[in-house]
Amino acid sequence: MYMKKSKRLKKELGLIDVYAIATGTTLSAGFFLLPGLAAEEAGAAIIISYLLAAVPLIPAMFSIVELATAMPRAGGVYYFLDRSLGPFFGTIGGIGTWLALVLKVTFALIGMGAYIAIFFPSVPVVPTAITIAVLLGIINLFGAKKSGNLQILLVVGLLGLLGMFIFGGFKSIDPSHFNNFWSAGFQGIVSTAGLVYISYVGVTKIASLAEEVKDPERNLPLGIFLALGTAIVIYGLGMYVIVGVVPLNVLKGDLTPVATAALKIFGKWGEILLSVAALLAFISVANAGTLSASRYPLAMSRDHIIQDFFRKLTKKGTPVYAISVTVLTIVIILLLFDPTGIAKLASAFQLFMFALVCLAVIIMRESKLDSYDPGYKSPFYPWLHLSGIGTAVYLIIEMGFLPIVFSLGLIVVSVVWYWYYARKRVIRTGAIYHVFERLGRQRYEGLDSELRGILKEKGLRKDDPFDQIVTRAKVFDLKNEMNFEEVLDPVSEWLSTIIPISPGEIKGQFLEGTRVGATPVMRGIALPHFRLDKVKQTDLVLVRSLPGVRITLIDPLTHEEEEEQIVHALFFLVSPEDNPSQHLRILAQIAGRVEDEDFMQLWKSATNEQELKEALLHDERFLAITVNGKAKTGEMIGKPLKEIKIPDNCLIAMINRNNKLIIPKGETVLRQGDRITILGDPKSLKQIEENYLKR
Repeated sequence: MYMKKSKRLKKELGLIDVYAIATGTTLSAGFFLLPGLAAEEAGAAIIISYLLAAVPLIPAMFSIVELATAMPRAGGVYYFLDRSLGPFFGTIGGIGTWLALVLKVTFALIGMGAYIAIFFPSVPVVPTAITIAVLLGIINLFGAKKSGNLQILLVVGLLGLLGMFIFGGFKSIDPSHFNNFWSAGFQGIVSTAGLVYISYVGVTKIASLAEEVKDPERNLPLGIFLALGTAIVIYGLGMYVIVGVVPLNVLKGDLTPVATAALKIFGKWGEILLSVAALLAFISVANAGTLSASRYPLAMSRDHIIQDFFRKLTKKGTPVYAISVTVLTIVIILLLFDPTGIAKLASAFQLFMFALVCLAVIIMRESKLDSYDPGYKSPFYPWLHLSGIGTAVYLIIEMGFLPIVFSLGLIVVSVVWYWYYARKRVIRTGAIYHVFERLGRQRYEGLDSELRGILKEKGLRKDDPFDQIVTRAKVFDLKNEMNFEEVLDPVSEWLSTIIPISPGEIKGQFLEGTRVGATPVMRGIALPHFRLDKVKQTDLVLVRSLPGVRITLIDPLTHEEEEEQIVHALFFLVSPEDNPSQHLRILAQIAGRVEDEDFMQLWKSATNEQELKEALLHDERFLAITVNGKAKTGEMIGKPLKEIKIPDNCLIAMINRNNKLIIPKGETVLRQGDRITILGDPKSLKQIEENYLKR
């Protein structure tokens, strides 16, 4: 078989690969195409504009490095936003960033046209670009390592040629070209920085490949910082040479400024070599961009944001469908649109994503998750991140009307997709999801003790019917060892008698939750649950199995079987679709109770249904009394419940008579030996205890 189950990508990329991919996505149009356009606005001061352009990227770069070392998973910005701000923003980030990356690749492929035309004016640009896109896609199918090796060759060749250009050009610099250096004024220099800002953006795209990086806590930060340092040096010295060699009136509007400068420095052979360097740069961007972009569909498919088949890997461990669709989209854009104009518009969306990434760091740090343990922490928290948000918003506004409209269009498309497709398939619900992942031994190891304390402290709302749900719950006490699917049969049959869906549909709902990692399983306890619009009230089924129930844990990232566990307590919770908050609070209440040290002992030692339910109730919320003729409770014998004097805010919820559970009514008469369970607030229960149990 060509395909196999989705799994994690192979860790094949080392420090050199990270550096080459990050550097290769940075040194392309920004160096070989934009200087001529930038000179029209800033004149000789484009040197300053290029250096200033790196400043707004710094907060986002530090934020992405921190998030990538804490969560080295495919998908980069998508994964970070999904796990911090939720799947709604994750969908926007995933779809939008994927499309923006695809546009950047098409822009790079078309950008080759200006340099190809210098020597081969008759060669058609679009068919050439399509051919290169398809070839790069094929190389990507052989794995990230093969693409990384190609990237290293491209970047080594590119840096060698650029080094020759820069150091060889120093002797040809004409100081008079720097006269009237500041003639464009501060506003012109800053606005030009906004134009060339996009030159540095590629340095962060390696984050989408973080899952494939060996020792990501070391190699990601080091590789990205080295790449950014290289880019700043190349851009700064390169612009100095270009301005110093090419007269300003020639440079303005020149679409091949590096070739023009090389012709003046080295003659015709220099023009040829630097045109080759330009081609290497554009192919490098296209290769790294295709590699990075293809990981977004993979990551979104793992989380059910888009169709499942995108997460399928080949025998070589590459996401074949994600790569194929990415390349196909590139080809379609090349055939039908002008990617040059569209790619520039996408810059505003990139800035929006960078603002959200800075916000994501603030959210993750303030969440106090023990599992959030980045190998590199960005400095000057939170001021650096707040400045990153503010700078991005400012630059978006400065970019004008069309880029903002284009970005809003991407956001609308993503929101529509989330609302009509992803929303019903995603089982992630904010902070409480992390609690259940801790219990379920899924992606995170645990919540910070402070956050767990806050959840327990908040508890239920006054009108949450937790106690009533427990007392009316159906109980199955299994005597034989079974697997999870076998247990689902009687549970689903019983639930089908109180909710209007078939046993098969109920079973499917529980199995789906377990398949995607939403069923917590830990310490002998499982908590399957779902919400459905056909459910009118919240109900609970308790299952005890002293021999044990075998349940297979599924890794929600790879969708492969992880391990099999034996559980002795299962709590099946079903709730109405329209009250998700209450559903989560009840889950949190159960989760808090089963974590208590005494729970499993009480659960296993219970002799009847009433004691099983009492094990789930918190001690301070219920009181168990045995009616005994020789004690003060003997005065209850022969009386109907409606005549028993208890505080108004208390309720006799259960009666155990001869090991049979009775749901009490007002006319129910108490007998010798009855065990009654009373629910109420701690103060009222204390009063009952003093009246009947203390002599």
